[in-house]
Amino acid sequence: MKVTILQRDIVWCAPETNLRRASEAIDRNPGADIYVLPEMFSTGFCTEPHGVAEGECGATLMWMQRKAAEVNAAIAGSVAVEVEGRFYNRFYFVKPDGGVAYYDKKHLFTYGGEHLRFTAGAERKIVEFRGVRILLQVCYDLRFPIWARNRGDYDMILYVASWPTPRISAWSALLVARAIENQCYVAGVNRVGTDPTCEYNGASVVINPYGEVIAECATGKECEAFAEVDMVALNAFREKFPVLNDADI
Repeated sequence: MKVTILQRDIVWCAPETNLRRASEAIDRNPGADIYVLPEMFSTGFCTEPHGVAEGECGATLMWMQRKAAEVNAAIAGSVAVEVEGRFYNRFYFVKPDGGVAYYDKKHLFTYGGEHLRFTAGAERKIVEFRGVRILLQVCYDLRFPIWARNRGDYDMILYVASWPTPRISAWSALLVARAIENQCYVAGVNRVGTDPTCEYNGASVVINPYGEVIAECATGKECEAFAEVDMVALNAFREKFPVLNDADI
């Protein structure tokens, strides 16, 4: 499976512009099975969602469905969504047949006030696509390893993020840790650029189960990169060195 990560400079609260530019980035990089965009890729990380959040069948989700069908690949990324008066940071995984799976971010970023406007999710979400089982996670979730603990039920984690530059060393270290401790592939996709409160420099990567970076984006600018997820090699590694069998409950 080929995974392409799309490190974007997101224009604040400008979904039409961001979707057009995301579409152009996908078109420049044909042939992937999955394209992964950052957290709140159509608006930026807006913790005041009134007037920004979309409905359950909003324009961003509709674009993801159209684009997934067009390129015969899955499109993944998070969106601010309003459902029955509540707001969620919702990570959509959209398949080329139009099927939609989603995960609502559990760990809301209290330091930035996300918890004051958004409702936390409560359910882990694993999606199976083209022979790979994928755990969906959003930004701050990365700091909480128990929530991502591999129970033998997934092969790759996708982290989408708006992770600021001052804490980027933690982002890079924790992505490697999640890959090693869960014996899985990890794709971490962070944005670049600025918004009204923060600066972002990306550091988007794909990491193999040994903790090695196998694809990475250039720091501080828009970039695309790709890597192959090798399930034969992953299963052989797990069989030879069955670490997960000894994990704590």
